[in-house]
Amino acid sequence: MSLPPTLRAPPVLDALRSRIRQIESGHRRTASVLPFGIDAIDARLPGGGLSLGALHEVAGGGNGALDGAAAALFAAGIAARTQGPVLWCVTRQDLFAPALAQAGLAPDRVIYVEAGDETAVLACFEEGLRHSGLGTVIAEIARLSMTASRRLQIAAEGAGVLGIAIRRWRRQTEAADFGQPTAATTRWRVTALPSTPLPVPGVGRARWHVELIRCRAGDSADFIVEACDPQGRLALPAEPASRAVPVKAGRYLAAG
Repeated sequence: MSLPPTLRAPPVLDALRSRIRQIESGHRRTASVLPFGIDAIDARLPGGGLSLGALHEVAGGGNGALDGAAAALFAAGIAARTQGPVLWCVTRQDLFAPALAQAGLAPDRVIYVEAGDETAVLACFEEGLRHSGLGTVIAEIARLSMTASRRLQIAAEGAGVLGIAIRRWRRQTEAADFGQPTAATTRWRVTALPSTPLPVPGVGRARWHVELIRCRAGDSADFIVEACDPQGRLALPAEPASRAVPVKAGRYLAAG
């Protein structure tokens, strides 16, 4: 016997119940991934790359400007390898566009949103993640609660957009928040290292210590990599050739 129309659940409630059943059964839409193109890194990531339609966190390995810049360039290189415009949300405009371009992110692809405070940045971040026409949405924030990160993750999943939260601290006390749990799929920490040595005078390619400190359904790991090239790609430093060359009196000199 069918129920009278007045006693039937509205369609929106039926849709909500269906969604809850999917979550409870562990159902997840199959998401595509963005590989780094480095086997050692991609092998650590479920699916062989960064999940699209997901939230990821990136922070500098220290509180200094050098590590913060490395984290921003790491994020820019990822964004450069996605398709579509990139929305970058900040509280103040202090990004150096030529440096982003050197990491593969061309200026004509970036839409900058300068919000007044972090609450406004989070609102812009979430709104951007709901638009499937964007390739990547990046936001620079100091604090990220579990509630806020869940909203961002859901928004990213719904539109299939890759979201990157760059954890940027202006005060030492804010750095402790990075240790708190969030709903982000991965969490990375990037530390600047001395550049790759050259056989002639000059400055070699920048190098980073990249730590994957959290990965949902995966393991943590760390890597020494060369910084993003103009296509946004990382590289592993070349292994130095090492051989023993006899000198005199049985002594040896390592030559590269």
